[in-house]
Amino acid sequence: MSEIQGCPGSKMFDFRDKETQEETSDTKVKSQLRQWPIQLHLISPQAPYYQGADVLLVADCVAYALGSFHTDYLKGKAIAIACPKLDEGQDIYIEKIKSWLEDAKINTLTVLIMQVPCCMGLLSLAKQAVESSKRKVPIKSTVISLQGEILSEDWV
Repeated sequence: MSEIQGCPGSKMFDFRDKETQEETSDTKVKSQLRQWPIQLHLISPQAPYYQGADVLLVADCVAYALGSFHTDYLKGKAIAIACPKLDEGQDIYIEKIKSWLEDAKINTLTVLIMQVPCCMGLLSLAKQAVESSKRKVPIKSTVISLQGEILSEDWV
């Protein structure tokens, strides 16, 4: 794996030398996406699919790195995606997450982020929303490596 120095979140890595796992089935993997839109700026926290749901708040890059994202994480859940480094208006994100807690009365919130430091901002936004909310909801933090491995899964 070759690497170029720079910001940990935008540092270049070349995974071409890594063996890729071949699919053993001729069957196409079915998408588990049950809603639209998914970008946090565009979603309505009061949408019916968030009501009482287990919600995923996912950093944009996660689904590309984590090969089993649809089957292992998205199946049966509502979702919103965001990038804590590039998205503007993150104060709006806190209000939307807080609305999930108080208005949609979500069951759980799982925050899936990459291992790069800037992704921690998404978990921080979720924690801020829970701290400012009247209703407390369990938050699970899952950190994914750049090559799609689960580095940690913790209730925070």
